[in-house]
Amino acid sequence: MTGPPRGEKYRGRMSDTPEITDSHCHLDFPDFDGQLDTIIADAAAAGVTRMVTICTRLKQEPAVRAIADAHAPVFYAAGTHPMSVANEPMASADQLIALARHPKFVGIGETGLDYHYTSESADAQQDSLRIHIAAARETGLPLIIHARDADDDIARILTEEYRNGAYTCVMHCFSSGAALAHAALDLGFYLSMSGIAAFPKSGDLRAIFASAPVERILVETDAPYLAPPPHRGKRNEPAYTAHTARVGAELFGLDYADFAARTQHNFDRLFTKAAAWAPA
Repeated sequence: MTGPPRGEKYRGRMSDTPEITDSHCHLDFPDFDGQLDTIIADAAAAGVTRMVTICTRLKQEPAVRAIADAHAPVFYAAGTHPMSVANEPMASADQLIALARHPKFVGIGETGLDYHYTSESADAQQDSLRIHIAAARETGLPLIIHARDADDDIARILTEEYRNGAYTCVMHCFSSGAALAHAALDLGFYLSMSGIAAFPKSGDLRAIFASAPVERILVETDAPYLAPPPHRGKRNEPAYTAHTARVGAELFGLDYADFAARTQHNFDRLFTKAAAWAPA
């Protein structure tokens, strides 16, 4: 990689700390009210020089967009979270495509299926997922998938829709089974490691990640949720991406700087709009 390091590009940061990206967080949640300047500065100190904050209800998109506009290291994505589909107006592909014109809008979602808490809306969730896929296909932006207790339907729909036209995708906060991981990887998609992968009892999940190509791995927090050790049980924040990334480095037998660099390349390959962005 040539040119100035990203931290210098965004913040004038000079540090030997390897740079990584929190590919999924929720900076608009009340947990961070009035604290974003500190949260982002703490992230930069930990080497987290970029983050993607996710809008889960389209009516909140203006507030999420404002956060990205106000903070150079922050990008954003928007969609209707599957757990909200029953209580929100159904998004249209045209609506999502129009939002994607913003220069810091870099992904479609999060979308997906959640049968753990909201199985009663399964049909509407599947309709919403297909709409988000159409928008991802049209815009060329990556689809951001939430999957919980719906592995078979997720794999089926992602595969069916891919046959209708290629698109890119990340399985956010991946904690599903090996079959869904393999289906996603077979389609050329990415798996994102969250703090769950660092939990002591997540050995089976770590084995799934370890069997995947390192070129398909991203890291994230899903902040304010799922803080990795040593912060488990507390509010998560983008700086803690570094803890999960260190677990990832161990899984793949890489030193931390090498793993960090690889995940940066992976993020740039998938989130091409974020990679190309430069402040005005």
